[in-house]
Amino acid sequence: MSFILTVLGSSSAIPTATRFPTAQVLNVHERFFMIDCGEGTQIQLRRFSLNMSRIRHIFISHLHGDHMFGLFGLFSTYNLMSRKTDLHVFAHRDFGPTLEHYLEYFGKDLTYTIIFHPFTANKPEIIFTDKHVSVQTIPLRHSVPVAGFIFREQEKLLNVNKEAIQKYGLTIRDIRRIKEGHDFQTEGGEIIRNSLLTLPPYKPRSYAFCTDTLCFKKLVNYLKDIDLLYFEATFSDKDKKLAKMTGHSTSVQAAELARSAGVGRLVMGHFSTRYKSTDRLLKEACSVFPDSYAAEDGDQYEVRLTRSISSPDKGRWPETGGIQ
Repeated sequence: MSFILTVLGSSSAIPTATRFPTAQVLNVHERFFMIDCGEGTQIQLRRFSLNMSRIRHIFISHLHGDHMFGLFGLFSTYNLMSRKTDLHVFAHRDFGPTLEHYLEYFGKDLTYTIIFHPFTANKPEIIFTDKHVSVQTIPLRHSVPVAGFIFREQEKLLNVNKEAIQKYGLTIRDIRRIKEGHDFQTEGGEIIRNSLLTLPPYKPRSYAFCTDTLCFKKLVNYLKDIDLLYFEATFSDKDKKLAKMTGHSTSVQAAELARSAGVGRLVMGHFSTRYKSTDRLLKEACSVFPDSYAAEDGDQYEVRLTRSISSPDKGRWPETGGIQ
């Protein structure tokens, strides 16, 4: 059961020869979800051998061009491919008029239907759910309304021990009830406790996407124990004043957030083109949170299955630091 993030673009507003603007694809059980869609995204999909026809849901964090200009090229590419499957776009409600203008001028002969799902970005909200995953928005802080997205795998039923199936001759109906948490009664009337028949379910995996935002304390509650966190690190710690002025975060702030929220891994991106290399930013982050990574276009990060266990409180905010 796959849970794999592919980074298509890791630059901030200005693309470079090696970095495209923000775009990602998350594969959850072979269902492909796009997150942001900077210009040239359809090129990156080809470049990194992702089947773009399998993308049915696109989530746009905010309406700055480097996070959504790629939509229109992608819409056109899909049309030229004679796509038939509906395409669902989740974005701030202000995207509605822009989409209407596009459809008026360029969408009269589309071979597929674009379905718009507006949200407001000012409060946490579940905007998508199916049997495999749910997607929740979280409010971020930037110069325009912006939402982060948390993808959570749905809770799984208990796993019935194969030895128990053989020992007690469990039927399909028995197995279904045991998976739901019921005990089992043998023909002789003996009650076998559910805990003796089952293995712990796999822990639901989670991914959080946060970009174009200041770093603030309330994010810890939203991001607590997330397995994989993508957080913007537009600036180095030496440029934290500029980060605050422009509504962005630094590598150190991203790492402090990851440490305090007890996340599994931190992937940083949305790097300013003022830096020729991300080495300094990565070094800064790793000094605070060792399991930090600087994203490159084409990178993939997999969250592997683990059995559910109780987890203690993994951290709190430092008394001092660059977090606001």
